[in-house]
Amino acid sequence: MNTPRPAFITPLGMVPGPYPPPAAAPRLYAAESPARLWRTALTLVERHLSFTRRSLHAGDTVQTAGEAFKSLHLIHFGAIKTVVVAANGCQQVAGLHIKGDWVGFDGIAGDVCACDAVAMDTSEVWTLRYSVLLKTAERIPELCHALHTAMSGQLARDREWRFALATLPADARLADFLRSWAQALALRELRTDHITLRLTRAEIGNYLGMTLETVSRSFSRLVALGLISFDDKGRRHFAIPDVQALLGFVESKAHPCATAALAHP
Repeated sequence: MNTPRPAFITPLGMVPGPYPPPAAAPRLYAAESPARLWRTALTLVERHLSFTRRSLHAGDTVQTAGEAFKSLHLIHFGAIKTVVVAANGCQQVAGLHIKGDWVGFDGIAGDVCACDAVAMDTSEVWTLRYSVLLKTAERIPELCHALHTAMSGQLARDREWRFALATLPADARLADFLRSWAQALALRELRTDHITLRLTRAEIGNYLGMTLETVSRSFSRLVALGLISFDDKGRRHFAIPDVQALLGFVESKAHPCATAALAHP
């Protein structure tokens, strides 16, 4: 004698029983466009928190590796690079941060600042005590959400950077770096028709895993292809005539498995 199946068990190919699948959990917050995320963080911090406003010149230090972690830093304007110094004294550029970005997340886990953070240009950062930020975020859910979103965004950028290092040849790696930098400026409503490089060729090579000579040759090839142009003899100010053309070049050089990821940063 066959025992009838309960109506809520649905074998493959059969009509579902009377119990519908659970509805997807609603989002607690509507997804914000990338163009608004940086503005949201600055607005919430200015509205709800006390902070120290620090004016910096190129070369000034925001934090030093090894010092006790107590604060996070939100960039109001300017640009900050993070640098890891190995035991043998070798330096590695680990991250580049501009308006609306946070600096210092990597010190949370060990209660120690994990890297040096140095101003690349005239900048202003808002320094907030982390303990105060956490207590305030408990009362202001939007602030907690903005903080988590910023952390997630930095993890995603780190993943994309490592992906580029592993899958792109030198010329495409440099092109993708310039494209992503221009895109970050555009999202923050900053000028993109004439972009100023705040890194030396050696620092760009350090960040991208390329030698100084390779960086110089790659720049020359991108210029020859009409994908970028320089506005001065020092080659610190450049323009991207067509960002889509630059992206197309990157995709054409990428490993086939990498193309889809590069098309959707």
